Amino acid sequence: MRRFLKIISILIVVYAIYTGYSLWTYGEEENIPDADAAIVLGAAQWNGEPSPVFKGRLKQALELYKDDKVDYLIFTGGGSQKAAASEAEVGKEYAVKNGIPKEAILIEKHSLVTKENLINAKKVASRKGIDSYLLVSDQFHLKRAAGEAESQGMDVTGVPTQYSAYETLKTKVPFFLREWAYLMGYQITNLFP
Repeated sequence: MRRFLKIISILIVVYAIYTGYSLWTYGEEENIPDADAAIVLGAAQWNGEPSPVFKGRLKQALELYKDDKVDYLIFTGGGSQKAAASEAEVGKEYAVKNGIPKEAILIEKHSLVTKENLINAKKVASRKGIDSYLLVSDQFHLKRAAGEAESQGMDVTGVPTQYSAYETLKTKVPFFLREWAYLMGYQITNLFP
Protein backbone atom coordinates (compact mmCIF):
# COMPACT_ATOMS: atom_id res chain seq x y z
CA MET A 1 0.00 0.00 0.00
CA ARG A 2 2.85 2.39 0.82
CA ARG A 3 4.42 1.77 -2.57
CA PHE A 4 1.08 2.53 -4.26
CA LEU A 5 0.73 5.81 -2.33
CA LYS A 6 4.30 6.76 -3.23
CA ILE A 7 3.61 6.17 -6.92
CA ILE A 8 0.39 8.19 -6.75
CA SER A 9 2.25 11.02 -4.97
CA ILE A 10 4.96 11.04 -7.64
CA LEU A 11 2.35 11.11 -10.41
CA ILE A 12 0.57 14.04 -8.76
CA VAL A 13 3.83 16.00 -8.46
CA VAL A 14 4.76 15.25 -12.09
CA TYR A 15 1.28 16.28 -13.24
CA ALA A 16 1.46 19.54 -11.25
CA ILE A 17 4.91 20.40 -12.62
CA TYR A 18 3.90 19.58 -16.19
CA THR A 19 0.70 21.64 -15.86
CA GLY A 20 2.62 24.58 -14.40
CA TYR A 21 5.22 24.46 -17.17
CA SER A 22 2.58 24.21 -19.91
CA LEU A 23 0.73 27.16 -18.38
CA TRP A 24 3.87 29.32 -18.06
CA THR A 25 4.84 28.70 -21.70
CA TYR A 26 1.38 28.63 -23.33
CA GLY A 27 1.18 30.70 -26.51
CA GLU A 28 4.83 31.76 -26.54
CA GLU A 29 5.84 30.38 -29.91
CA GLU A 30 2.63 30.04 -31.85
CA ASN A 31 2.15 31.67 -35.22
CA ILE A 32 -1.12 33.52 -35.17
CA PRO A 33 -3.46 32.18 -37.85
CA ASP A 34 -6.20 34.18 -39.52
CA ALA A 35 -9.66 33.70 -38.03
CA ASP A 36 -13.16 35.09 -38.42
CA ALA A 37 -13.15 36.93 -35.09
CA ALA A 38 -11.14 37.72 -31.99
CA ILE A 39 -12.90 37.18 -28.69
CA VAL A 40 -11.63 39.51 -26.00
CA LEU A 41 -12.25 38.06 -22.56
CA GLY A 42 -13.61 40.68 -20.23
CA ALA A 43 -11.74 42.17 -17.31
CA ALA A 44 -12.63 44.95 -14.94
CA GLN A 45 -13.73 48.37 -16.07
CA TRP A 46 -13.34 51.37 -13.81
CA ASN A 47 -16.02 54.06 -14.12
CA GLY A 48 -16.48 53.42 -17.83
CA GLU A 49 -12.77 53.06 -18.61
CA PRO A 50 -10.92 49.77 -19.14
CA SER A 51 -8.73 48.64 -16.24
CA PRO A 52 -5.02 48.17 -17.08
CA VAL A 53 -5.60 44.41 -17.51
CA PHE A 54 -8.56 44.95 -19.83
CA LYS A 55 -6.76 47.69 -21.78
CA GLY A 56 -3.88 45.29 -22.49
CA ARG A 57 -6.31 42.75 -23.94
CA LEU A 58 -8.10 45.42 -25.96
CA LYS A 59 -4.85 46.76 -27.45
CA GLN A 60 -3.89 43.24 -28.57
CA ALA A 61 -7.30 42.69 -30.20
CA LEU A 62 -7.18 46.02 -32.03
CA GLU A 63 -3.77 45.08 -33.35
CA LEU A 64 -5.13 41.75 -34.65
CA TYR A 65 -7.95 43.57 -36.44
CA LYS A 66 -5.69 46.22 -37.94
CA ASP A 67 -3.25 43.50 -39.10
CA ASP A 68 -6.17 41.80 -40.95
CA LYS A 69 -5.98 38.68 -38.78
CA VAL A 70 -9.73 38.89 -38.03
CA ASP A 71 -12.86 40.45 -39.53
CA TYR A 72 -14.69 40.97 -36.23
CA LEU A 73 -13.95 41.76 -32.62
CA ILE A 74 -16.20 40.25 -29.96
CA PHE A 75 -16.06 41.93 -26.58
CA THR A 76 -17.35 39.98 -23.60
CA GLY A 77 -18.26 40.71 -20.03
CA GLY A 78 -21.15 41.98 -18.03
CA GLY A 79 -21.16 44.35 -15.14
CA SER A 80 -22.69 44.78 -11.75
CA GLN A 81 -25.81 46.86 -11.25
CA LYS A 82 -23.59 49.62 -9.83
CA ALA A 83 -21.22 49.63 -12.83
CA ALA A 84 -21.21 52.54 -15.24
CA ALA A 85 -21.33 50.08 -18.15
CA SER A 86 -20.63 46.44 -18.91
CA GLU A 87 -17.09 45.35 -19.71
CA ALA A 88 -18.20 44.58 -23.27
CA GLU A 89 -19.66 48.07 -23.75
CA VAL A 90 -16.48 49.66 -22.41
CA GLY A 91 -14.45 47.50 -24.81
CA LYS A 92 -16.61 48.56 -27.74
CA GLU A 93 -16.28 52.25 -26.85
CA TYR A 94 -12.50 51.91 -26.54
CA ALA A 95 -12.30 50.17 -29.94
CA VAL A 96 -14.43 52.77 -31.71
CA LYS A 97 -12.33 55.59 -30.21
CA ASN A 98 -9.27 53.82 -31.63
CA GLY A 99 -10.55 53.54 -35.18
CA ILE A 100 -12.41 50.22 -35.32
CA PRO A 101 -15.67 50.48 -37.32
CA LYS A 102 -18.82 49.74 -35.32
CA GLU A 103 -19.96 47.15 -37.84
CA ALA A 104 -16.85 45.06 -37.05
CA ILE A 105 -17.71 44.90 -33.34
CA LEU A 106 -19.98 42.43 -31.58
CA ILE A 107 -20.65 42.39 -27.85
CA GLU A 108 -22.04 40.01 -25.27
CA LYS A 109 -22.70 41.90 -22.08
CA HIS A 110 -24.29 39.36 -19.74
CA SER A 111 -21.49 37.04 -18.65
CA LEU A 112 -19.52 37.26 -15.44
CA VAL A 113 -17.05 34.35 -15.77
CA THR A 114 -14.89 32.89 -18.53
CA LYS A 115 -17.17 29.96 -19.37
CA GLU A 116 -20.16 32.29 -19.75
CA ASN A 117 -18.03 34.72 -21.83
CA LEU A 118 -17.37 31.94 -24.30
CA ILE A 119 -20.85 30.43 -24.43
CA ASN A 120 -22.45 33.84 -25.00
CA ALA A 121 -19.78 34.97 -27.47
CA LYS A 122 -20.38 31.83 -29.53
CA LYS A 123 -24.13 32.61 -29.64
CA VAL A 124 -23.49 36.18 -30.78
CA ALA A 125 -20.94 35.01 -33.36
CA SER A 126 -23.19 32.32 -34.83
CA ARG A 127 -25.61 35.03 -36.00
CA LYS A 128 -22.84 36.30 -38.29
CA GLY A 129 -21.67 32.86 -39.45
CA ILE A 130 -18.44 33.15 -37.48
CA ASP A 131 -16.82 29.82 -36.69
CA SER A 132 -13.10 30.40 -36.11
CA TYR A 133 -11.69 32.47 -33.29
CA LEU A 134 -8.60 34.02 -31.82
CA LEU A 135 -9.00 34.17 -28.07
CA VAL A 136 -7.35 37.21 -26.45
CA SER A 137 -6.42 37.32 -22.78
CA ASP A 138 -3.40 37.35 -20.51
CA GLN A 139 -1.01 34.44 -21.05
CA PHE A 140 -1.68 32.57 -17.82
CA HIS A 141 -5.46 32.77 -18.31
CA LEU A 142 -5.42 31.49 -21.89
CA LYS A 143 -4.75 27.77 -21.49
CA ARG A 144 -7.81 27.23 -19.31
CA ALA A 145 -9.90 29.61 -21.42
CA ALA A 146 -8.93 27.82 -24.64
CA GLY A 147 -9.85 24.49 -23.02
CA GLU A 148 -13.23 25.94 -22.07
CA ALA A 149 -13.75 27.17 -25.66
CA GLU A 150 -12.79 23.83 -27.16
CA SER A 151 -15.23 22.08 -24.83
CA GLN A 152 -17.93 24.31 -26.40
CA GLY A 153 -16.92 23.04 -29.86
CA MET A 154 -15.14 26.24 -30.84
CA ASP A 155 -12.22 26.35 -33.30
CA VAL A 156 -9.95 28.58 -31.25
CA THR A 157 -6.32 29.70 -30.98
CA GLY A 158 -5.17 31.52 -27.86
CA VAL A 159 -3.35 34.83 -28.35
CA PRO A 160 -1.64 36.18 -25.24
CA THR A 161 -1.66 39.95 -25.03
CA GLN A 162 1.72 41.55 -25.48
CA TYR A 163 0.45 44.47 -23.39
CA SER A 164 -0.26 42.64 -20.16
CA ALA A 165 -0.50 44.56 -16.92
CA TYR A 166 1.24 41.57 -15.30
CA GLU A 167 4.79 42.64 -16.11
CA THR A 168 6.88 42.02 -13.00
CA LEU A 169 7.45 38.85 -11.01
CA LYS A 170 5.60 40.50 -8.14
CA THR A 171 2.43 40.68 -10.27
CA LYS A 172 3.03 37.60 -12.43
CA VAL A 173 3.60 35.01 -9.70
CA PRO A 174 0.30 35.44 -7.81
CA PHE A 175 -1.63 35.49 -11.11
CA PHE A 176 0.23 32.39 -12.30
CA LEU A 177 -0.38 30.50 -9.03
CA ARG A 178 -4.09 31.33 -9.09
CA GLU A 179 -4.47 30.26 -12.73
CA TRP A 180 -2.36 27.13 -12.12
CA ALA A 181 -4.78 26.07 -9.39
CA TYR A 182 -7.80 26.93 -11.58
CA LEU A 183 -6.34 25.00 -14.52
CA MET A 184 -5.68 21.87 -12.48
CA GLY A 185 -9.15 22.11 -10.94
CA TYR A 186 -10.69 22.56 -14.39
CA GLN A 187 -8.82 19.58 -15.83
CA ILE A 188 -9.58 17.30 -12.90
CA THR A 189 -13.28 18.15 -12.76
CA ASN A 190 -13.57 17.55 -16.51
CA LEU A 191 -12.25 14.02 -16.04
CA PHE A 192 -15.48 13.23 -14.22
CA PRO A 193 -18.27 15.11 -16.05
